[in-house]
Amino acid sequence: MSTEIEMDNLSKSRTVTHPVAPDEPQGGRLNRDADQTQAVTLWAYTATLLLLILAVPMIFSPSILLYTTETGTERRNALTPLESFLCLHTGILLATFALALLFNIPSSPEVPQRSAGGHPLLVALTSACGLIAFLSYNTTSVGSLAALVFLGSAVIAVWGMWTILFSGSSYISRKTGADKRTSRFLFGNKSAASVQKKEWKKQ
Repeated sequence: MSTEIEMDNLSKSRTVTHPVAPDEPQGGRLNRDADQTQAVTLWAYTATLLLLILAVPMIFSPSILLYTTETGTERRNALTPLESFLCLHTGILLATFALALLFNIPSSPEVPQRSAGGHPLLVALTSACGLIAFLSYNTTSVGSLAALVFLGSAVIAVWGMWTILFSGSSYISRKTGADKRTSRFLFGNKSAASVQKKEWKKQ
């Protein structure tokens, strides 16, 4: 006697729904979800605005911070190289977080917003760390600190680029077993499915 046990696939993502009371009408649940989405949207816009207000002066006019930090009668006219370096990169990170918030605002309660790369910060932080690595590599006024920032941000940028290109479901051809994503520039994989198909047509 054989017994068959059917198990659910727990690896599949499931949509989390709010518990609905038996006497709660459908319209009431939709209104509650809409109110929650509206609250999240308002918070995201407010946080984006505040982060940009902090980021823009740090990137484009960091010397304005001298007027808010100096307490003595004598005021400096310029920032030190270390202060300018930290202001620039902190401003870039703040602007990155602001844009990530802005582009991941949920559009509706029924369809939650999801990033194409799998994480809301993946593309934004990868781009920002690439820019930070480039700027740090070309900075010589802060000594070895620029090299350390370059190494850390370069690792995040390169690893993030690899994750964007190759993470997730693999595009393996059923006929040849080759990865279809390596069939074009910049890889030129000769065993890719499209190349194999062209060879078969020639023969």
